[in-house]
Amino acid sequence: MAHGRSGLHDPRVTLFRPVPTRLTRPLSFLFVVAWLAQMGLVLRQAYLSAPIALAADLGRYGSSAQWRGVYYRGDKIGFSVGQTLATGEGYELQEDGRLQMTLLGSSTAVRLRSVARVDKAFALRSFSFSLDPGTGPTEVEGTLDGRRLHLVVTTPSGRREETRDLPEAPTLSLNLSRRLAADGLEPGKKIQVMVFDPATLRNAPMTVEVQAREVVWVASRPVPAFRVESNFAGIVTRSWINDLGEVVREESPMGLIVVRETRDQAQKLGVSGAIQSDILESAAIVPDPPRRIDDPATVVLLRLRLQGAQGFAAADLAGAGQAVQGDVFEVRDTRALAPGAADPDSASFLAPEPFLESDAPEIIEEARRAVAEATDPRVRAERLVRHVHAILRKKPTLSLPSALEVLKTRVGDCNEHTALYVAMARSLGLPARTAVGLVYLRGAFYYHAWAEVYLATSAGRGLWLPVDPTLDQFPADATHVRLARGGLDKQGAILGLVGHAKINVLDVELRPGSVPILVGREASDLRPLDIAIPRRDASGRGCWSSPGR
Repeated sequence: MAHGRSGLHDPRVTLFRPVPTRLTRPLSFLFVVAWLAQMGLVLRQAYLSAPIALAADLGRYGSSAQWRGVYYRGDKIGFSVGQTLATGEGYELQEDGRLQMTLLGSSTAVRLRSVARVDKAFALRSFSFSLDPGTGPTEVEGTLDGRRLHLVVTTPSGRREETRDLPEAPTLSLNLSRRLAADGLEPGKKIQVMVFDPATLRNAPMTVEVQAREVVWVASRPVPAFRVESNFAGIVTRSWINDLGEVVREESPMGLIVVRETRDQAQKLGVSGAIQSDILESAAIVPDPPRRIDDPATVVLLRLRLQGAQGFAAADLAGAGQAVQGDVFEVRDTRALAPGAADPDSASFLAPEPFLESDAPEIIEEARRAVAEATDPRVRAERLVRHVHAILRKKPTLSLPSALEVLKTRVGDCNEHTALYVAMARSLGLPARTAVGLVYLRGAFYYHAWAEVYLATSAGRGLWLPVDPTLDQFPADATHVRLARGGLDKQGAILGLVGHAKINVLDVELRPGSVPILVGREASDLRPLDIAIPRRDASGRGCWSSPGR
């Protein structure tokens, strides 16, 4: 169980984890999946008596391969290895990664593999990406024809294809450093490139600046390299790239470091002791000054100032009970939210997506079973919340959340709950989408994902209603502060808040007659209680799933 000054003792309900930039990106993505902003989860690097056994596919890497160790605040948590092979038309860049960590007392190893095929100028032509948390790989393959990208996503549950027309041809973080070197590295040079992330299926601009030429120590020897700073979705990453375009060191603002090592050094994962700082605390945003909310379900109005949240789309911030003016967010209880004019775009949230397989027969059948004979949209939407909450075991997962796979495994955290809910709602003709942001729990705000469902009413009116299947809330309480809408491609946008955001709670209004929850202590004493935490029941009161659920 998690034990920290935050007082969160039960890890069964897990909140959203955002996605950083290159580590390489797939490795970075997976680490943060396991790490960032998981309520009740302390990621510990336990002592490993032996290194990870190398898979046979690592045998393909020869003497010219580049090995890197992956560290989090001084603890070794994994490694990656990459090489560049010449082909008839250009080059093939290969990279494999391994992470091993302890999640809630259970040692977990994850495998990643990326391949980028480029021309002689290192422009991307095709790629493949695989992530395997031990339950079967999720694979993404892409082929570029000019600006047209054809994607094939394969999960243990099936295969889907999609074609996208991009505004310009993208690159991958895997081949970005090579491309920079091919174009010429020199201090002061600035460029902007479109980077496609196969882990999130997101294509977005990255700004890159070559700052200086320095000497860095790598594998106990000095190496001349260019210091390069990249900015992707507000996250600034610093890399050191040598003249051949090889990344010899990389630093994330969240304490994640990748450094070139010898083959033997990279593969040694045995370290002792816990991670030096409390990850739970580093992920949470504690209001300044501290503000206690005994029961978030009783909040009818929350006003707060959120600093460091620039760059979010105004359309995502407004609506569904939330209003924003400058850096002040106002969230109201949506139980009495009145319908407004019909949303003409609501129908666009009915279509299946690569990880939201709303047209799968299994999803359709489960959704029909969940709503039984109900025909009223609001009743159907609520029954889906209760059903998804009930059938999924609350557990942090290291995977890309596919709704169909979640239905089969019936395990997951808030990403999995939300993906399954959205897919099931769409299968019933209820427009639904993913919302990401912050939620208040026991003294702090944590990154989280939940759903919004569109309820059409008579006379051409309707409303978007926030619902939280992870916490079994219909509707979601007024401490859900939305920052973005969308799937994994949008969730990375909130990463810029990490380590920078500050919250000042300006006002909290409670439902008339609400009584503070006091358990053997004065209300002014905010220290954590070392007692079992009650679960949220069907009414939304309480915060946690009881043991055994």
